[in-house]
Amino acid sequence: MDLIKLVEAQYKKTNVPDFSAGDTVSVYYKIKEGAKERIQQFQGVVIQRRNSGTAETFTVRKISGGIGVERIFPLNSPNIDKIDVLRRGKVRRARLFYLRTKIGKKARIKERRI
Repeated sequence: MDLIKLVEAQYKKTNVPDFSAGDTVSVYYKIKEGAKERIQQFQGVVIQRRNSGTAETFTVRKISGGIGVERIFPLNSPNIDKIDVLRRGKVRRARLFYLRTKIGKKARIKERRI
């Protein structure tokens, strides 16, 4: 077996929920401030997932104070406490960069029926 795959198998998370672009997620992220550590929630729409294995990342976009904020999270980061999928989005593409130009009701994504 390849040595790189062996190391990646040790660090890959197993408790990651199934989500894709268009889904609304809530990411609980550990933040260290000096000696203290707290968990901060970042809730928004997943606009992309990229790479695979331990290098996989996903980008979450939210509107905060009328300004779009995007954050890229490594999927297998030890700083991610948990990921909650709040809504499943019905989209036809894997990269939703067109949401950057949309505001208000035009930026809505239909919910997928399960």
